[in-house]
Amino acid sequence: MTASTTEPISDMDYTIRRLTPKDEPILWEILYQALHTSEGGPPRDAVKRPEFARYVDGWGRPDDAGFVAHDKESGQVLGAVWIRRLSDQRDAPPDLAFGVKPGLRRRGIGAALLTQLVKAYPEQSTISIRASANNPAVRLYERFGFKIVKQSEHSVTMRREA
Repeated sequence: MTASTTEPISDMDYTIRRLTPKDEPILWEILYQALHTSEGGPPRDAVKRPEFARYVDGWGRPDDAGFVAHDKESGQVLGAVWIRRLSDQRDAPPDLAFGVKPGLRRRGIGAALLTQLVKAYPEQSTISIRASANNPAVRLYERFGFKIVKQSEHSVTMRREA
């Protein structure tokens, strides 16, 4: 499927496909890229810290779901979005993880990935995400119906309830 956006993405044409259990290495990379802000990023091994690793480690469990965007010409991974239930409580909402590589942000790729996720999993009416308070993606999440439910000096917890 070719993604369509309202903004041109230079000459980039990309496809979005479902994640599979074999995509765990892609998710580790996107998780690392997602930790990068305009101020830079942490050391590469930061993704192995428990608070981050839980989003990817052992990818492919029954409730794991998501999508990855690839450049059509080069096959380069551009970004990914995925949901995973991090709590053992069955009624707890899944958490959303999301990232687009630096340099490719604000070009519609993230919006296309989130659109695909929301359309593909309408039964997931409640989804949570934690983000840095100064993360520009917070505005994108708000466009998709996420609302801030908890805020601290450095982070926000957002929830979408459809």
